[in-house]
Amino acid sequence: MKAIILLTRRDGDSPEDFRRWWLEEHAPLARQLPGLRKLVFNLVGGDAPHDGGAELWFDSVEEFEAAYASEIGQRVAADSIAHLSERVRLVVTEHPQVG
Repeated sequence: MKAIILLTRRDGDSPEDFRRWWLEEHAPLARQLPGLRKLVFNLVGGDAPHDGGAELWFDSVEEFEAAYASEIGQRVAADSIAHLSERVRLVVTEHPQVG
């Protein structure tokens, strides 16, 4: 199962502030989520409506929900909320076309 989380930096933060927080402070927390199989952070440039998109893989939706219900998951979510103006969580089903 894969989740995509779209992130928008908080008002007043520069793209560099966002990058620094996300990759240097938030990433070490997110890597501790229980049951996490793969994690990719994608920085977005230009005038896109979001500043980043995280891809998280778990064995199931239940594992994903349990990860965020855990103590570290609650810390990850709280850290996101403290540093973002918007966070959109999407549970997706992949349909690979190439590769």
